[in-house]
Amino acid sequence: MMGGRSENPELWAFLESLHRGEFLSGTVTAIERFGVFVALNDGPGHPVFPGVGFISLTELSWRRFEAATDVVQVGQHLSCEFLQFDTWNLEARLSLKATQPDPFQAFVDTIAVGQRLPGQVTKLIPFGVFVQVADGIEGLVHLRELAWTPVDTPADVVRLGDEITVVVTEIDRARRRLSLSRRLDSSAGV
Repeated sequence: MMGGRSENPELWAFLESLHRGEFLSGTVTAIERFGVFVALNDGPGHPVFPGVGFISLTELSWRRFEAATDVVQVGQHLSCEFLQFDTWNLEARLSLKATQPDPFQAFVDTIAVGQRLPGQVTKLIPFGVFVQVADGIEGLVHLRELAWTPVDTPADVVRLGDEITVVVTEIDRARRRLSLSRRLDSSAGV
C-alpha cells in the first residue's frame, strides 16, 4: 500500500473530497499496458505515480481498440468523469468514455428486431462471426444463424471482410450486445 492518511494527508483529503460523476481535467503523463496516468490540474501530485488520475483500459473508449495510444497520447489534455477513490493506490479512478455518448445506445435507437442491415464480417470465432453494422458497432451472428443448413465452422460460409446482409434478432441494451442472423428467408440459401 502507498501509505494512508498520515503519510499523504493532503492527497488523501483531496481524493476524499471528490464525488462520483464530477469532472476532472488533466494531462496524460504515462501510457501503460494496464491503463493511463493523468496528472490532474487541481489537487496535489502523487508521491509515486506520474499522476493522481488513472484511467483503466475499459474506461478509455466505447470503441474497440488495439492499444491505449490509439485513443490518447502523452501530453494530451483530457476531461474525465471521476468514478472512485482508490484508497489502495491513492489515486482517482477516472473514465474518459463516460464523457462521451455511447454509440451503441444511439445506434439501437434507430433499429428494431426483424430489421435487415448490411454489414461486414470483422472476426471469425469458433461459435460464430462478428459483423460490423455501423461505425464502431458490431453484432454476433451465432454459428446456427449463419445458414439454414448446419455449419461446422464459420469459415465454411463466410470469410473475413465479406459484405453480408443480416437481420437483427435481439437487442440487449444492458450488456451492449446485438444478436444477428444471416438466415433471412428460405431463398437466401448458403
